[in-house]
Amino acid sequence: MVPLQRGTNVPRDAVHHPLFARFYAKMSVTADLKGGIAAHRAELLRGLTGRVIEIGAGNGLNFSHYPATVSEVVAIEPERSLRKLATEAALRAEVPVDVAPGAAEALPVKSEAFDAAVASLVLCTVRDLPRALAEIRRVLRPGAELRFFEHGLAAGRGLATTQRVLDRTVWPLLFGGCHTARDTIAAIEEAGFEVGPYRRFRVPDHGPQLPTSPCVLGVARRPVTDGQDPHPQ
Repeated sequence: MVPLQRGTNVPRDAVHHPLFARFYAKMSVTADLKGGIAAHRAELLRGLTGRVIEIGAGNGLNFSHYPATVSEVVAIEPERSLRKLATEAALRAEVPVDVAPGAAEALPVKSEAFDAAVASLVLCTVRDLPRALAEIRRVLRPGAELRFFEHGLAAGRGLATTQRVLDRTVWPLLFGGCHTARDTIAAIEEAGFEVGPYRRFRVPDHGPQLPTSPCVLGVARRPVTDGQDPHPQ
């Protein structure tokens, strides 16, 4: 197991959304079974090897999709209720999973300790996206992958405008801090990652678009020669 780094300044429950957590726990299972999300999770994690850190593990729905080539998963989840569900899911996983409290902006693990990082429907909720991505880069070994599956900014002006209005008003309050209009690819590039193949799609793929419908799934890498400061102030 990768030892967790103690002495960080992040409280054990840096995020606490008990009502949203209960809603998400039910909604996410339904989306996996009926909305095709499970297939996207499997695609996201296919081919991973070695030690993996998962950012914002939620209720642990990714755990059953990790391939046997993964030697360990350290799953960080800041919300207490979801962390409890993730811990239960970890017991059923076919690979070793260690669920731990922590925030994406201050990951409680050592630098350059992981072969891959996974961000799955979580970058929309972090309070400081540049800081969170800098932390992910810090804990990855040079050349290691960031696998991402996120919803974000729509390509069409109409839906993008709606997303921005929602983000400034009710959406984050109702949905656990979620922001619908974040540009995932641009943020990952600005954080110093080399973006690899990715694809855009809608969830659900038929019917009316929701503010969270535009999605992107792909891979980025921490550069092998990374001259950026892994501990930005």
